[in-house]
Amino acid sequence: MRIALTGSSGKLGTVVARELRSAGHDVIGLDLRGERGPGFVQVDLTDYGQVIDALAGVNDQHDGVDALVHLGAIPAPGIRSDIATFHNNMTSTFNVFWAAVRLGIHRIVYASSETVLGLPFDIDPPYIPVDEEYAPRPESVYSLVKVLEERLATELVRWHPSLSITALRFSNVMVPEDYAEFPFDADARTRKWNLWGYIDARDGAQAVQRALENAPAGFDTFIIAAADTVMTRPNAELVAEVFPDVETRTDLDDTRTLLSIDKARRLLGYAPQHSWRDHR
Repeated sequence: MRIALTGSSGKLGTVVARELRSAGHDVIGLDLRGERGPGFVQVDLTDYGQVIDALAGVNDQHDGVDALVHLGAIPAPGIRSDIATFHNNMTSTFNVFWAAVRLGIHRIVYASSETVLGLPFDIDPPYIPVDEEYAPRPESVYSLVKVLEERLATELVRWHPSLSITALRFSNVMVPEDYAEFPFDADARTRKWNLWGYIDARDGAQAVQRALENAPAGFDTFIIAAADTVMTRPNAELVAEVFPDVETRTDLDDTRTLLSIDKARRLLGYAPQHSWRDHR
């Protein structure tokens, strides 16, 4: 496929671009910053005119795309002010989705976030492991935007039944260089904010590819995390210390992820291959 990739110069985006190209896809990166040359177009996603023009075709770069991967955003709360985060991220996503629909691009995969699950879990999660079955619990403006984006996608596919939009609720993105800081065993509360989860960017790219290949028409959400936690301490010990009153729905006598990836495994064919433990 020829795939437009917003946020192509970001931490996850650079890996997604590399892995999709390695799989044989033609990737057109769209971002405010990036290396000038074939396969990249500089675009301000908050400007709808630029977005629809860049997706429709740019000189000798391309004359249209088959699919869209939308990763471009302020990537976390606290980087910019709340109002700047809201205006940038909500406007960018609306522009990208709306332009894709107007141009007949029917396959969209985009970055939602684990934050919609209730991070930083200052209020206990309803149960552990967490999954996609309970209503979103945004606790920041950044997360609120992610919830609104999911609602936007829900309505767009209702209006356009042939449209496929997949929201990947990525955990905290890591690359191998980050693993020097692992594990975080000294204090269970240091990483309790996302139930000790993470995602290797290479597995994040795999999830994107699986969604592009396998997601049907309609809208759906998937938690995307590594198969393990950032700890060597067993889950039972961590949960007993930090979330003693929370219902548990699986055996905790290991270090398997507490951000359930069962749905992504089952419906997308997602199978994480990378762990920080391979870099010790």
